[in-house]
Amino acid sequence: MEAMIAITGLDVMFGDTHAVRDASLTVAPGESFGLVGESGSGKSTILRALCGLNPDWTGRIVVDGQAQGRRRQKGFFKQCQMVFQDPYGSLHPRQTVDSTLMEPLAIHGFDDRDSRVERVLAEVGLGPSFRFRYPHQLSGGQRQRVAIARALVLEPRLLLLDEPTSALDVSVQAEILNLLKRLRAERGLTYLMVSHNLAVVSVMCDRLAVMNRGRIVETLTVAQLRDGTVTQPYTAQLLQASQGYDRAAADRIEDFAA
Repeated sequence: MEAMIAITGLDVMFGDTHAVRDASLTVAPGESFGLVGESGSGKSTILRALCGLNPDWTGRIVVDGQAQGRRRQKGFFKQCQMVFQDPYGSLHPRQTVDSTLMEPLAIHGFDDRDSRVERVLAEVGLGPSFRFRYPHQLSGGQRQRVAIARALVLEPRLLLLDEPTSALDVSVQAEILNLLKRLRAERGLTYLMVSHNLAVVSVMCDRLAVMNRGRIVETLTVAQLRDGTVTQPYTAQLLQASQGYDRAAADRIEDFAA
């Protein structure tokens, strides 16, 4: 089976900063794959290179059998969409929910736009009354549902999820994660999900790659993560840190980056 995502030897530079170093990974169709690591480890940078938001990369990126250049063709975005971390910043404050969802449909020439908007709002758990509201009239969880609806309205096969619940209240996080799990099952979606939260990854993903200082240091299954059967010291440190704050453990943390 051909991979949905195949990244080989990806390097990303920001000036003198080597943000991603020789990263390679593959994600199968229908799989949910996690990228984990500390802040600044390069997780979100990989997502931005993949979706075309950052064109300054070298290496090879293939999505659904199609090699990608520095700039994405218009049709790419019918296949691949991204959900950002901050639902407050990712929606235009002066656009209604209807305008936010209608705009990509118009750009890509879809017909029956009204029914598509109504259907995707229902899929994310928002009724018709939300259609003409503005972002300031919505809660954080409702805004993220709109952001997910915007990503889904073009019926893509691949979603890139950049910490999709970390800006939300704890009480709302589980609702959004359950929504994403249901949508993946119903639509047969492939996910590439960035998170610093190993508990979220263990619930949402099948496999994951651990990043440190721009490098992928280990790839493992969620079963290995849950069992603690990891091979790299850095991964073991992340696991220990995820189990609660331990001052002695924190003082022993080492940087294994080359």
